[in-house]
Amino acid sequence: MKQVVQAASGGAVRVLDVPVPVIGPTEVLVATAATIVSAGTERAVTELARAGLLAKARARPDLVRKVTEKARTDGLVPAARSVRDRLGSDVPLGYSGCGRVVEVGAAVAGIRPGDLVATGGAGRANHAEFQAVPGLLCARVPDGVEPAAAAFATIGSIALHGLRLAEVGPGSKVVVVGLGLVGQLAARLALASGCEVAGIDLAKLPLTTAAAVGVHALAEVGEATTAAVRAWSRGRGADAVLVCAAGRSAEPVMRATALARDRAQIVVVGDVGLGLLRAPFYDKELTLRFARSYGPGRYEREYEDWGVDYPAGQVRWTEGRNQEAVLDLLAAGRLRVDDLVTHAFPIDAAPRAYELVAGRGEPYLGIRLDYPDEAPALPASRRPADDTDGSAAPPRPRPRPRVGLPRQRGVAAGRRGSRVGWIGAGTFSGAVLLPAFRAAGFDQFVTVASAGGRSARSFADRHGFAGAVAGADAVLDDDDIDVVVIATPHATHAGLAARALERGRHVWCEKPLALSFDELERVEKAAAAGGGVLVVGFNRRFSPPVRAARAALAARTGPLSTVYRIAAGAVPASHWYNDRVQGGRLLGEVCHFLDTCAALAGSEVEAVAALAGREAELLLAPDLAVSLRHADGSLSTVAYSSARPRGARKEQIEALAGSRLVRIDDYRELVVDGRSVWKGAQDKGHRDAAAAFLRMCRGGDAAVTAELLASSRATLAAADALGVEAVCSLGDPRV
Repeated sequence: MKQVVQAASGGAVRVLDVPVPVIGPTEVLVATAATIVSAGTERAVTELARAGLLAKARARPDLVRKVTEKARTDGLVPAARSVRDRLGSDVPLGYSGCGRVVEVGAAVAGIRPGDLVATGGAGRANHAEFQAVPGLLCARVPDGVEPAAAAFATIGSIALHGLRLAEVGPGSKVVVVGLGLVGQLAARLALASGCEVAGIDLAKLPLTTAAAVGVHALAEVGEATTAAVRAWSRGRGADAVLVCAAGRSAEPVMRATALARDRAQIVVVGDVGLGLLRAPFYDKELTLRFARSYGPGRYEREYEDWGVDYPAGQVRWTEGRNQEAVLDLLAAGRLRVDDLVTHAFPIDAAPRAYELVAGRGEPYLGIRLDYPDEAPALPASRRPADDTDGSAAPPRPRPRPRVGLPRQRGVAAGRRGSRVGWIGAGTFSGAVLLPAFRAAGFDQFVTVASAGGRSARSFADRHGFAGAVAGADAVLDDDDIDVVVIATPHATHAGLAARALERGRHVWCEKPLALSFDELERVEKAAAAGGGVLVVGFNRRFSPPVRAARAALAARTGPLSTVYRIAAGAVPASHWYNDRVQGGRLLGEVCHFLDTCAALAGSEVEAVAALAGREAELLLAPDLAVSLRHADGSLSTVAYSSARPRGARKEQIEALAGSRLVRIDDYRELVVDGRSVWKGAQDKGHRDAAAAFLRMCRGGDAAVTAELLASSRATLAAADALGVEAVCSLGDPRV
């Protein structure tokens, strides 16, 4: 399908051919009829992409802090590689459209294939021939509303949410500062609500357009404009001012203070500067509010990703219900949008639209992108993801596993067995894992898959894959692929690994392998039946300092005592660590350290005790302590903290047995009995782990798989132990 993107590194807007996205259980696949270009938002995206690194840094100091922290902890080279990979990606454009429903996720209610729906959500409702949109951001279009008009619903929701925050009603005097597309819609919605509306702008076209529908249109000329607003409002000033302008200056907000009455509402809808003076707000006791996009639910994972709606009695106007309200006003004829479209382009000509947005052309207001009446046919083999991919749709019958090639061993099998299918196109995949696989000797990268397809296409172009697909099925079902790499969200790992193993593939699965004992059991059975090699991405056990430490400890005569301290640092609330679906920090990261302890001891874990801090629910706790008893009597303690003092290295390991003391300093140095025996750039073993996997695929010793599975089992036991705050024995029948 065709999709409009902007390269993160700059350049012109392009129309790419990308795979059709695969939907999850809370999503809807829509064949697009029309989308609207939101000039303010999309201009900001394209301008930032085209800006230099310094300008990008000034615009996104949060990302600069992340890069600085990564450079401090992992070194300059990994940090630079991560930045390069991010800059090599493509940013999807668009967020407001309309089209026909093609597929519906199993958890979506009230929408059926064939329905005409308005779509919304940046990163979801893109300028693309097919959109994978959250079900709660799809609103059915009433009869009589054309797709070209319904495509305005989400942009209209932005304006409507701003108006709701202004708390105005019939007879209120409302001033709209900035009569671009959002400002025009805000003015019209205020009129439809019975308000009196004045609109202010610098340009002729928006003023003329607003005046044609009854807005008191005023050119911005300073004091004379203020006096006109005073006269229009009977000397009181506006009851509410909606700032719908965009730009770096704080002048639009400061102008609003002069236009507003005493104790009025000022609502900032547009992206403007905020270098404000206190006195004008204080003198009138003004209320300054900021509209967060389309309304309640925006940027909230529970609502948008998981499909959990708010009860109407508690939150009447969510972003989805704002969409419905705009559509109802269109259906009733109380809102008109057709005259706002000054330019329309077919999807193929989208770059011409962005020339206008960049200011290279005639004046414009609304820009619409139109799509072919007949949507491109979906691939015959395509289907929504099944439950193992994170969807609730029932799985289809699986093909019989290949029993010949993967069971072979030796050079012949190895030469054939290195054709790689890659599932997951995130930053870690491109910046860390893939370079490790190349350095290890993998050289035949066949296909990369991602849920949306667009990121897979970009990943394939950057990293030399022969093809890109949407969804894991196209990789799993390809009999020309022998090795499957799984680097997807954690909740999908076990299902994908089991399916790949059942088909006889060699599987590298990033940690964690499973989030429950039932999932782990399914993977183990698939590994035993399919004949392929299984490796979990516990890379630290393969690192040079850990291998050298194991050699130094090989001759110990007594049990090992290990303390592994991790200063992980705090993460934002939106981080996947705080997503219970993905398993939290214990299952998602502490598993690494438990495996490393087992590798150093050279002995499986037989008992686990675990405690969590009180800051969050157990599995999402940011601070953890896990103790292990190994079969040979060795003891290990993992102390995982969300603290990150500036002088602290992230990972420190100290292990002692008898007269021997081993210390690993953040995988940069190994000290044995006070003497440095290995030192270098931080090396957590990614390349060596991939090399070991390649040897196993070529018929090498696969004994390490049992150890990796044992570490996965120990991690799940630790999660169980959290719930009882007591020792959870691995002899327990549940294990």
